Amino acid sequence: MQQTKPGYMKKFVLLVVFIIPLIALSQEKEKNIDFKFHGFVKSDLFMDTREGVMVREGHFLLYPKNELLDPDGEDVNANLQLNMLSIQTRLNLLVTGPDVWKAKSSAYIEGEFFGTTDADINGFRLRHAFIKLQWPKTMLLAGQYWHPMFNTQCYPGTVSFNTGAPFQPFSRNPQIRAKQNFGKFNVVATAFWQRDFRSTGPEGVSASYLWNSAIPMFNLRFEYQSTNETKGTEFLAGISANFKTLTPRIQTDSLYKTNTKISSMGFSAYAKYKGKNITAKLMGFYGGDAYDMTMLGGYVVKDVVDPEKNMLSYTPVCVTSVWFDIHTNGPKFQYGLFGGYTKNLGPREEVQGNFAKYARGLDMGHVYRISGRFIYNVNNFRLAPEIEYTVAGYATEYGDNLNVTKTNAIGNIRFLVGFYYFF
Repeated sequence: MQQTKPGYMKKFVLLVVFIIPLIALSQEKEKNIDFKFHGFVKSDLFMDTREGVMVREGHFLLYPKNELLDPDGEDVNANLQLNMLSIQTRLNLLVTGPDVWKAKSSAYIEGEFFGTTDADINGFRLRHAFIKLQWPKTMLLAGQYWHPMFNTQCYPGTVSFNTGAPFQPFSRNPQIRAKQNFGKFNVVATAFWQRDFRSTGPEGVSASYLWNSAIPMFNLRFEYQSTNETKGTEFLAGISANFKTLTPRIQTDSLYKTNTKISSMGFSAYAKYKGKNITAKLMGFYGGDAYDMTMLGGYVVKDVVDPEKNMLSYTPVCVTSVWFDIHTNGPKFQYGLFGGYTKNLGPREEVQGNFAKYARGLDMGHVYRISGRFIYNVNNFRLAPEIEYTVAGYATEYGDNLNVTKTNAIGNIRFLVGFYYFF
């Protein structure tokens, strides 16, 4: 029997997810179900002045790579690169239907051609898929959506797809989220898991460390929002706390069962002001084991508590970050400026020896970025050039407990032009 080719299967999935609901629209009118199909086509042309730590053929850039000297002392990574990709092209479908338990009901599906791994580039992947029930003052959401620390009302408006990473928490997670409104105040509680954005550990990058803990991640957010319709202004401020528990191993190297866990917390605060002509945003983060949020950090083995059975203990690697974003609000022309800084603070507790390390950026002290953008809109078309300068301070000396004391600055300039068509 002839097997179905992977390409045909992907096309079939696209047909089922996006085309069939549109055909069924006329058949569902009597059931008060409404379909809205949107999306955009985007192509990015970008040039880098050196090699970087990045994914999807450079489309998602975190920071530049360290020096790699050849026998003549030449830096191999100081290499000019030029590429163009259209993998951020996106499709989304919003479905609204009859009330459920006196709440407005809806479902949302969103995907793009970014793939789930570098080997799957151009593959269609799921971004968001959730069901939402909305009462006058209460909201319940179940499905895959942004990490609770990625606030859709306050995030960097960069052209680059990194959207402020590694300074801004960046992750999408399966979750159950509840939001309660108290006038100008909101409380949001979320229990969530990992899928595409995962922790790292002894077996590499995997969601199994969270599964094996049998404890979901938790986030609690308090928010204040005020709008002055007369002046056309809006103010938003909030704080958020995150809790996570991992079980890095279920069996030791000596073949003994183990369930030793590592717990970490993260905290963020943010503010946004939107005026008639200018929008300004600011966010700060502090916490441990932020690897799964596409930030620096993770955890390390702290000590061997039982050498005979190879039982280990762990401690988080902590980081702090801050970013700002400011842009004009013109419908046709917009100018924007982004700046971010993150620092590796090292392990939270003292490490007793040279043990295994499961973290991003332990070999650097800090990263900072400044980028400027210009956006030009003409009806459904957008042209968006951006210049991004990112510097990573790679460690040249370490102090006690893996703390970086001296660094060597390595910089990269990215020239980017984004071409969009919205529909």
